[in-house]
Amino acid sequence: MSAAPPDPSPRRERLWRIIFLSDTPVGRAFDVVLLWLIGLSVLTIILESVDEIRLPNVRFFNVLEWIFTVLFTVEYLARLWSVRRPLRYALSFFGVVDLISVLPAYLELFIPGTHYLMALRVLRLMRMFRVLKMAEYLGEASILLAALRASRRKITLFLTTVIGIVLVEGTVVYVLEHEANPDFANIPQAIYWAIVTITTVGYGDVAPITVPGKMMASIIMLTGFAIIAVPTGIVTSELGRAMGRPLAHRRRCNECGWEDHDTRALHCQHCGVKLDA
Repeated sequence: MSAAPPDPSPRRERLWRIIFLSDTPVGRAFDVVLLWLIGLSVLTIILESVDEIRLPNVRFFNVLEWIFTVLFTVEYLARLWSVRRPLRYALSFFGVVDLISVLPAYLELFIPGTHYLMALRVLRLMRMFRVLKMAEYLGEASILLAALRASRRKITLFLTTVIGIVLVEGTVVYVLEHEANPDFANIPQAIYWAIVTITTVGYGDVAPITVPGKMMASIIMLTGFAIIAVPTGIVTSELGRAMGRPLAHRRRCNECGWEDHDTRALHCQHCGVKLDA
């Protein structure tokens, strides 16, 4: 594995190794501290959404959030400084996540009325994927995406058919129920009920009361099982084909030099930068 920056200074290379790798005691300690910071910051965001907890402790939460924001900002800038191509890292998946996780606090500071964006801070949780070295599983995710792409026409046809079935069944139930049941006062309401029923959700807020309506409801319920099974079979079949394709070679990350990526990987498992095609 090569060093990240070209002709790096020892300090820059050492910082890169600490931040992106875990092969030193300092690097492992950095990951542990970062995991705790991420976990505590997300817990703070969750607790802050509860008025009974937040209102008596507004100042405490504000101070705590700015501590997290400053620490994550320093970490983000350190990552940019230590990598070979800062702009490329900034535009990578994890680079964007890093930026979004700190940006809302600064927007709220300079642009009043953007407090609702503070909920985006929960994206910090996604940074655990990198710290726990889970980015390597993005290769497996690419298999699933390949299976979905391969079956997109079948799924599109299937969804079109389902929409047609729902429209017809909703209209039929409306005809059968609207005179006796105020819950089916119009076709859109009946279509809503058909969607809830055919997906086996069954909220229970709307229900047929006539015998023909109940018979139609039974047919829709049985149809729902088939609707769940068909797309599952389509995707599973394509997934089996995608998993059976051999790996031609290993891929190398141009950013950090890590080479242990298979051909299906989309992002580097160490630095998170998108791999070249």
